[in-house]
Amino acid sequence: MFALLARKLIRDVKQSVGSFIAFVLVVAVGAFFYAGLVTYSSNLNAFATDYFKAHNLSDLNVYYDRITEREVAKIRAIEGISHAEGRYTFDAAQAFEDDKATLKIHSIPANNTINTPAVLSGSLPTKKGEILLDAHYAKEHQYRVGDRIQVRVNERDIAFTISGLGENAEHAKKNDIQDHQAYGVAYMAEASIPEVTDGFAYNEILIDARDGFDIDRLGESIEDASTQHRLPFVAQEPKERTFSYAKIQETIRNNQLMSRVIPFVLFLIEAMILFLAMSRMLDAERKQVGIMKALGVRDRTILLHYMGYPVLVGIIGSIIGWALAAAVFVPFVSASSARAYSLPGIEFALSPLSIAPPILVSSAFGMLACYLSARSILRERAAQAMRPKPPKSMKKLLVERVPGLWSRLPYRYKLILRNVFTKKGKALASAAGVVMSTVLLITAFGTQTALLQVADQIEEANTYDLRIDYAAGAMPESLQLQLPAGIASSYLVAEWPAEYRQADAKELATLTVTERENRLLQFMDANKNSIRLDNNGVLVPQSYADQYGIAIGDTVQLLVTTPERSKPVSVDMKVASISAQYSDPSFYCTPAYLAQLGIAYSPTSLLIEADRAADVPVIRTFFEQDQRVEAITDQQDLKKSAQYIVQQNSFVFVMFIVCAAILSFGAIYTISSINIYERQRELATLKVLGYQRNQINRLVFVENSWITVLSVIVALPISGYVFAFIIEALSSTHQQIPDQLNMAVILAAVALSFLLTFLSSLLLRRKVSGIRMIEALKAIE
Repeated sequence: MFALLARKLIRDVKQSVGSFIAFVLVVAVGAFFYAGLVTYSSNLNAFATDYFKAHNLSDLNVYYDRITEREVAKIRAIEGISHAEGRYTFDAAQAFEDDKATLKIHSIPANNTINTPAVLSGSLPTKKGEILLDAHYAKEHQYRVGDRIQVRVNERDIAFTISGLGENAEHAKKNDIQDHQAYGVAYMAEASIPEVTDGFAYNEILIDARDGFDIDRLGESIEDASTQHRLPFVAQEPKERTFSYAKIQETIRNNQLMSRVIPFVLFLIEAMILFLAMSRMLDAERKQVGIMKALGVRDRTILLHYMGYPVLVGIIGSIIGWALAAAVFVPFVSASSARAYSLPGIEFALSPLSIAPPILVSSAFGMLACYLSARSILRERAAQAMRPKPPKSMKKLLVERVPGLWSRLPYRYKLILRNVFTKKGKALASAAGVVMSTVLLITAFGTQTALLQVADQIEEANTYDLRIDYAAGAMPESLQLQLPAGIASSYLVAEWPAEYRQADAKELATLTVTERENRLLQFMDANKNSIRLDNNGVLVPQSYADQYGIAIGDTVQLLVTTPERSKPVSVDMKVASISAQYSDPSFYCTPAYLAQLGIAYSPTSLLIEADRAADVPVIRTFFEQDQRVEAITDQQDLKKSAQYIVQQNSFVFVMFIVCAAILSFGAIYTISSINIYERQRELATLKVLGYQRNQINRLVFVENSWITVLSVIVALPISGYVFAFIIEALSSTHQQIPDQLNMAVILAAVALSFLLTFLSSLLLRRKVSGIRMIEALKAIE
């Protein structure tokens, strides 16, 4: 019996290949996204954790003006320190024919155990004049092991021989756009330190803390010891604050959010589509169920037979989705990861276990639909099940009761209205499928638009021509006297590490201080209305406000680390306004408000607006010659940063749109196909009455279009809630995503819904043409 039912299952698939393919595509979409995103998130997290551990990434970096080996030994003796290494770090310039670059060079001790480099070729530098060069930087400038390079430091040219090429865990992320051509990293032997500075000295200590020791407490102990031994302490930076580590952790968090949210949404829509379609399909198989009951097949066997269909769909669809993820998603994330980070040896491979959840979810919902739909049919006797359901008693429609309206309607519209309102349950099921499809399309288009808004805000919020960042403690006091000509306006800025605290919650943050009159930084609220800084309060990022329920007028607590204070200071700040900051959110206040809190204002950066665009290169050259300047950013860099954000994330969101379109098409096609199957006798009657093929196709298309129109109207308000839910799930304190849908997004999604309806109607023409009039009309007999 099972062999016969298996053959029947294969025959059913062959008879409705189009519906089966649509079902498979629906499942494949969910499997594709789930396998791809979970692989990217889990592999990156696992590799980064092992990579940092293998190369012993420092727990704390402590910076000094100048410190000797003997003084490093005093720091090494502090409780909580497992090991400490001193090194000398400096920036060097390298000029090329048509370009220039910056190299950050660290000294490396002979017995290096902290931040150990990953040597890819050659060897570590062991003697004076040798250097280990960043492999990506070397590739950009076509350097090889054994080549000589020349850099300029403190107005002196120093030559090095490349002993090897490699990477280091502390510089897995070099800058926002991972520009290997303009920025590189290198390591030299300690014997080369006297060539760079006068005598032998360090300016940085790498700290390897004991397992479980409180890093904040350790940092305080180091500052106290530095004061006690009169060491020229400058600053310290825990691992979580370093640019590279923070960016990788942020990416991992964001990927984990996407790997949960997007597959969940797709699985949910997929499950609902399967549930609706399988319920309708089983109801259409009513006569077949009656025949099997008449032949003596047990109810349980019949139920298992129909449950085999969604299981088969789930297995085939999941395998196809998994294979597509391996062929498309994995190569993309491999290339994306290579662009974003320097993680030598990372590989992304799909786990065979990632195919299991799509199979289980699709099969479970399909089987549940079969069970719920089959219960009522299986309760009936065989003879009753083989007969078609008796038609319901027909009442006059509302439009029929309007005097003169019904008689003026064309006959085809009367047919459509009667079909929809006499079979309200089936019409609602069809509409529900289209509603879900439209909601998914609007959400997909909305997330892509939100990504573009995040990128656009980088240039909209930062309108300066140049940003000059000075090294720690190197900001000149009388800066206005040293500015070159061609500057229209300039404003000072201070950026300090902070920690937001609320009850037991702690969150890393940044406090930015600048003048209230600074018009080179633009602030906007959630509705894109311009807002200004207030001398009596702090501007709070919307992402923090949403996460912790902060409102205007509240008081927030920040633990701020300033250059003048040896220990972080806790301050209570009144919330003056809340600002929408999509990337790199920061708390903002003015020097005047800072003074009210008893904190001195010590700027770290300078924002410049030039008189003319032609003055920008001249001003930039002036600051590039200043050894105290650590970094310079211009509008071109901001554009690159915006483009980089779009480039790194567009694949996922574009694929989300493509998968949403496929899922929507699968839903619309499947439900429309079942509609035609259920109405074979009615359509055959129209053929007998003289309706031409084109007229019947037009009738089906118009009916589907009406259902789509009604579905879109219902879907619009639902889409807003679904989109807001997804954006909230994807957002965090360090990442705010715009949650407003614009009219262009809605119109594009609605237009695509109608296009998919039209395409489904075109593909279903063959099904309408294939209806055999005599067989369909005699089906009741």
